Amino acid sequence: MSKTPASLFPSRRTIKLRHHIYILFLTSVFVPFAANAADITQQLHYPRQLRVMPEIRDDADSLLRIAKQQLQQQAPSKAVDSLLKALELYHFKNDLKAEGLAFDLLSQAYIQLGRFKEAEDAARRRLAVARDTKDLRGQVFGLNNIGSLLLQQGETAPALEAFTEAVSIANSINEIEAQGLSLSNLGLATARLGDYNKAIKLYENALTYRRQTRDPIAEANTYNNLGEAYLAIGDYQNTIGTFGYALRLAKMTRNRVNEYRAIDGLVLAHTSVGRNERAFDLLAQRLELAKEQQNLGEQLRTFESYAQFYEQQGKYQTARNFYERAIVLSRTLEDNKKEVYLVDRLTRILKK
Repeated sequence: MSKTPASLFPSRRTIKLRHHIYILFLTSVFVPFAANAADITQQLHYPRQLRVMPEIRDDADSLLRIAKQQLQQQAPSKAVDSLLKALELYHFKNDLKAEGLAFDLLSQAYIQLGRFKEAEDAARRRLAVARDTKDLRGQVFGLNNIGSLLLQQGETAPALEAFTEAVSIANSINEIEAQGLSLSNLGLATARLGDYNKAIKLYENALTYRRQTRDPIAEANTYNNLGEAYLAIGDYQNTIGTFGYALRLAKMTRNRVNEYRAIDGLVLAHTSVGRNERAFDLLAQRLELAKEQQNLGEQLRTFESYAQFYEQQGKYQTARNFYERAIVLSRTLEDNKKEVYLVDRLTRILKK
């Protein structure tokens, strides 16, 4: 039997060097929407012999499963490490589809860490894979993820561009879920730009698709978006009706994020039309929900809402009490920014 030439396999030094190149690749500049996966990874070249080794795929798949578990366990830093290793192995295998999934999870991990620029970078790479593999549905959801991250960073105009392209592709494949999501997000970006009437039309159009998917959580999210647009233009009757429907859907699904949003919108709307008793009842519901969840962050926000509610009515002593309770929680949560804001509000109250 002849010996296998050593040159067929990379040395440890070579593998280590390529690992550093790959890490450098992941922290490189963002790839524009039009880029494809081949453009992104062309700097990496691995021996073809490694791509036929089955254990590489098994190891990569195992790392991907571990990363999913780490994300569920709120361990995003560990997930990032697992995903970077998985991506290196998937590249050995030239498995673009698996790379796309890994980039998607990597974006989620960075979001949990609050590293939104890096999350956007990973999302763009996920989009590039979808473009390279002609995955139109993947492109729609990739564009929506990128647009949402851009909104998170206050970059509304490019977010609008991403959502507009997502709507166009979703319509071309006639995919109901994709159409509902893209139109709802396009409405959100439009509202951020101050065109509330146009945003309302987009939300209403989105709801025609979201109802068909029978996804009450997604539907409640769009109703909350719509309620905020009505509130912005002072249409309190439609605001109350819309947030009311969102609240019913949120309670039905026990979706707390949408439930808090709907309550907050209803409190503002009822207060604006002088229905203070109803606003007070809603705040009591909010506090009960936050205590039931043992959610100190939402308890803090509820105390702040109570303080603002009483301050608007000129009941400064009661408002002062709620600001003080909110300050205590902000210190417990070590939220220095919120504490400074609340102390400033309290100081103003004391001068009245």
